[in-house]
Amino acid sequence: MNTRLIMASSALFLSAIGIILTFAPAEVLNGLEADFNKSSVLILQLHGGLYFGFAMLNWMSQWSVIGGIYNKPVSVANFSNFFVGAMALIKQLITNPLLPKAFWIFAVIYGIYALIFGWLFYSGKNAKTE
Repeated sequence: MNTRLIMASSALFLSAIGIILTFAPAEVLNGLEADFNKSSVLILQLHGGLYFGFAMLNWMSQWSVIGGIYNKPVSVANFSNFFVGAMALIKQLITNPLLPKAFWIFAVIYGIYALIFGWLFYSGKNAKTE
């Protein structure tokens, strides 16, 4: 499996989310029709920083071998992030299927990355960078 492509694509995905949450939290809250207050804006900006940090981790790791015993912290961190995110999104979509279409799209993307990073973490012995 080409881990360079996985790491680069996840870095681009996470950095886009991170930049949007950091610099346009009010617009995100308005788009989600969520309550707007200073605390909500701050929480979204902090999450944006976390997403951007994960993106930088993935971008800087794209040239390294990932999987099996190689870069285990990177693969387990990404697996945890995407698995927990996918489960949270799926839980919300089951309880409220009328959520915006963006939630469905994010659930699918998170699920795909959770499967990929889970595979890399648990059985990616033959992973390569190219």
